[in-house]
Amino acid sequence: MDQDNLIVTQGDPGQQPEPVAQPEVPEHYHHHQRGFIAEWTVTIILLLFGTTSLIQAYVIPTGSMEDTLLVGDHLLVDKLAYAPPGGSISSRLLPYTGLHRGDIIVFRFPVDIRQTFVKRCIGIPGDHIRLINKQLYLNGRFVPEPYVYHKTDYFDPYRDDFPLPDIHSYSDARDMMEHHIENAEVVVPPGSYFAMGDNRDSSLDSRYWGFVPRANIIGKPLIIYWSYDASTEDLTNSSISPRHVLDLLLHFPTKTRWRRTLQLIHPYPLK
Repeated sequence: MDQDNLIVTQGDPGQQPEPVAQPEVPEHYHHHQRGFIAEWTVTIILLLFGTTSLIQAYVIPTGSMEDTLLVGDHLLVDKLAYAPPGGSISSRLLPYTGLHRGDIIVFRFPVDIRQTFVKRCIGIPGDHIRLINKQLYLNGRFVPEPYVYHKTDYFDPYRDDFPLPDIHSYSDARDMMEHHIENAEVVVPPGSYFAMGDNRDSSLDSRYWGFVPRANIIGKPLIIYWSYDASTEDLTNSSISPRHVLDLLLHFPTKTRWRRTLQLIHPYPLK
């Protein structure tokens, strides 16, 4: 499993549900993402006036969110997106949103809050979640996930037919298995979320360490401001190594992924 920290994702248990026809996805989702103009407006405002209380920079060091986010993607994270609106002026000027299934979220790793993870929110409080042969079933219905990639040839029963009884080093995962399983499905408790990586076969996520508490969620990735083809070793180093500096000096034009520069990061609504 990837160590995904970001430096500075009912029925009879013996019977598989039948997949339903994949619904046609409408072009716009007003309740799940901001419009194009609104997103760019917020992006420009945050870039011009943002501080660490509004926006924060992160870099992706591992491949758990491939191919949505790549190793070496440098992100700006909107820390106000999920802030509860109040009576202040900012609550009327800034577009606060609720947290929805399919959002990409940045959060403090529940096992070690010194680490920061990025995953996709798959389940919100009350949702029933199950994987059958790597396919997602949400509240008893098959849900297509066009953003998911499976990059291994082998089948892992626990990973791919989740949930199955197993022994884990993380106590929160054991608690999830002991107290939050109904009819062979994980049930997301109040105040918590279930997150998985888009690189579904190589992601250390809620299947292994349990739910994401609401209080741990920092914000949502807003934009890729720079993407550079660097190694995980270089990106996880606590200081910039001479080798990485030399690599930047020699290969900046050729290893920069120019097509990803200023690319907005969008959710994919799950229903």
